[in-house]
Amino acid sequence: MPSLGRNRSAEPSLAAKPEDRLYSSRFKSRPRGPGRRGAFSPLTRRILYVNAVALCLLAAGLLYLDEYRDSLIASETEALRVQGELFAAALGEGAVTTDAAAVQEFRSDIVSGMVRRLVQTTKTRARLFATNGALIADSQDLLRSGRLVVIEDLPPPERESVLELTLRFFYHIIAMLVPDEKQLPVFVDRGDVSLDDFAEAERALRGEPAEALRQTPAGQLVISVGVPVQRYKKVLGVLVLTKGGAEIEHNLFEVRTTILQVFAGAFGITVLLSIYLASTIARPIKRLSSVAEAVRRQQGGRMEIPDLTARGDEIGDLSGALKDMTEALWLRMDAIESFAADVAHEIKNPLTSLRSAVETAARVKDPEQQKRLMSIIMADVKRLDRLISDISDASRLDAELSRAESEPVDIGRILETLVDVHQSSTEDGGQRMVLHLHSNRLMVSGMEGRIVQVLRNLIGNAISFSPPDGVIELSARMEGSEIVILIEDDGPGIPENKLTGIFDRFYSDRPEGEDFGNHSGLGLSISRQIVEAHGGRIYAENRRNEEGATSGARFVVRLPAI
Repeated sequence: MPSLGRNRSAEPSLAAKPEDRLYSSRFKSRPRGPGRRGAFSPLTRRILYVNAVALCLLAAGLLYLDEYRDSLIASETEALRVQGELFAAALGEGAVTTDAAAVQEFRSDIVSGMVRRLVQTTKTRARLFATNGALIADSQDLLRSGRLVVIEDLPPPERESVLELTLRFFYHIIAMLVPDEKQLPVFVDRGDVSLDDFAEAERALRGEPAEALRQTPAGQLVISVGVPVQRYKKVLGVLVLTKGGAEIEHNLFEVRTTILQVFAGAFGITVLLSIYLASTIARPIKRLSSVAEAVRRQQGGRMEIPDLTARGDEIGDLSGALKDMTEALWLRMDAIESFAADVAHEIKNPLTSLRSAVETAARVKDPEQQKRLMSIIMADVKRLDRLISDISDASRLDAELSRAESEPVDIGRILETLVDVHQSSTEDGGQRMVLHLHSNRLMVSGMEGRIVQVLRNLIGNAISFSPPDGVIELSARMEGSEIVILIEDDGPGIPENKLTGIFDRFYSDRPEGEDFGNHSGLGLSISRQIVEAHGGRIYAENRRNEEGATSGARFVVRLPAI
């Protein structure tokens, strides 16, 4: 049984609108493109910046945490105190004499030499003060000349490598940019120092060792320890040991330069890994962007989106989605082209007939012939009107389906309403309509108006091909996650070679006696378009009796249930 029409391409139709062309024009006018961003893409730079900043913060934290420096100073101070206690004990035993009156005092003939010899193997300066504050001995006072010899450290004899010089350069720059927050008192080593210049010495006079930290005017650290010199628990003087912090600064410099070397290596590896990571992300995205831009501008004909699904990540998913979207766009463009050709063909036929009838009517004088020609003209006009209305509906359908919000739709209620409408409008003895609902809940998600349109088209098709006393059966049931709707008639059925062709656009083969022009051949095409937009399927098949002969047609609609 031939029926209402459907497009052979099975793709939704869409007509280009003027506003769409205007939008496309505005869209194309925007200057953009992936090839304007230099050697590194913004994504590459962003990844590089994030990784580099994190590494720099870690290195800065290691460089400027003072725990290691404080531990070095504490250990050096403790060593200097222990050294001072040993030296003080040695002076108390070897450089103190007791006279006849039991008065204890330092032996001036040996105390200076003993002080010099005690610190000879160290980098320490020793000063011995009496309890009255007078300077008794100084390790830098040679031969009691009264002239102090100021000792300065000579530079190392070996030459530093280029790497060491570079590291030292950057180290000093960083040290200047981030000054030390701990401000120490400035110590100026004068030749006429006294006990009052050393607060730790004053505390040592009370019998307890004391230490102090100072810095030179050049900013170099100076460690000082005051230790009481005692004999028989009597404080005879104070030994003050001072030592520069060059060794501490050297050790700290070695540690920090090692950190800088590790940082430089880690930074280089981070840059390489960041570039590699960015290339695995930015480069395929750039490829996809370039091809998508070419597709938008329609450059180079039909462009293929790179297939990156083998990556197995989000970029692969993106390429697959873009590829599917592009294929859908090409199919949509093909469908538009085919639709335009079909529309031109379908409109051309009645126009040709209409033009021929009008030209003939101008020459015919016979009233009967003129009457027949006018009936032909009216039929063609009616056909054109019906065709244009259906074409307009089909052209708006895609946009409407894409913009509309879905809502719950009760299939059972719709079928009951359609049956009631038919029964109320059918005279006695006419076609009967029977409804079978095999479930109490038949709900789908979609546009109720469009679903009603599909069911009315199918019911109208069944009415057209059923005999006057025929029975049209409607049924709905649940099958798994789908709702299955059946519309069956008692008509002649559908030729086996037309079971799919009846859904082609503008396919129309009407029953005998039906007025010409009442159908455009788009009913079933629109119905399938609506059903597929709702995620369902629609197809036709023939009914069979017990002998296997065709007893009518059956249309099946399957929609996802909710």
